[in-house]
Amino acid sequence: MATSDTPRRRPTLKEVARVAGVSHQTVSRYLRFDGGLKESTRERVDAAIRELDYRPNLIARSMRTRRTGRLAILLPSVSTFSPDRMLAGAIATGHAAGFVVEVLSVDGGPEDRTERTLELAGSGQVEGVLALAPLTPGGDRPPADGAPVVVSADFDDDMRGIGGLADGSVVADLVEGLAESGHRRFLHVSGSLGFASARERKRTYLATVERLGLESHGVVDGDWSADSGREAVRALAADSGVTAVIAGNDVVAAGVVRGALDRGWSVPGDLSVTGWDNNPVGAYLSPALTTVDVDRERLGARAMERLVAVVRGTEPQSAEEPLNRIIWRESTGPAPRG
Repeated sequence: MATSDTPRRRPTLKEVARVAGVSHQTVSRYLRFDGGLKESTRERVDAAIRELDYRPNLIARSMRTRRTGRLAILLPSVSTFSPDRMLAGAIATGHAAGFVVEVLSVDGGPEDRTERTLELAGSGQVEGVLALAPLTPGGDRPPADGAPVVVSADFDDDMRGIGGLADGSVVADLVEGLAESGHRRFLHVSGSLGFASARERKRTYLATVERLGLESHGVVDGDWSADSGREAVRALAADSGVTAVIAGNDVVAAGVVRGALDRGWSVPGDLSVTGWDNNPVGAYLSPALTTVDVDRERLGARAMERLVAVVRGTEPQSAEEPLNRIIWRESTGPAPRG
């Protein structure tokens, strides 16, 4: 049987309308995510699009309407921090607002990201760009008639947390909670001080201990590793008087717990331990780890909400709620007597 090499003609919007039994204006509204359509109408249009394998010409449409239904997220190609949870929150929020969301990884530094951002903003292929790492000055000002750009203020150039991610104020709540349980002498094992988050947790720890009239055995400047936590505890003098350790994150805290067990100390009987990040495995340790949960999904969602609001000329809907909350578990308890 002979076959034709002639390319298959692309179905038109009017053909979709005919199959769905609606007007072509209704199909256009469906494709623009304008809302206001009955569910039965949306289902008929969706079925017709799938039956005909209709694919709108986004570039042609954007030239007419400046709307493509697409948003872009840019992030560095390599980072010390995994943005998975933040991206999940941003993408889900974009989808809920009716947009297709594309994630692009860009090699190089802020100059390269800025060039790619402005290129995208002026391409007519997206309605907005969300940058999850810093751009050079002016990088958030797109070309004339270009798509808006929103830059998240939560990361530095190496994707190390700043802004809300570096907020160490919850350390004060940890120390206060332990002080209420009778603890008076503390140790802090920090993360790498190249991170703003580690520096802020250390600063808050020292300020809170002084404010409450407590005692600090000192600060061990760690590197986010379990080994740094283990060695910090193993180096404690037997008469140090430390009954509580504030660890830089859950990995460090796991090392602190192991160091205590190596010395024959019980947690929390002899030593209370807190972490940070709510690593899922922490809830299954014995004892389960007291930690600080950081709502990174909410962080991504807030960034995307800002972009959607700029694109639509509206105000973001959700309130600015704290990202961090303490989860008290078995690794903390009353200070030992005597």
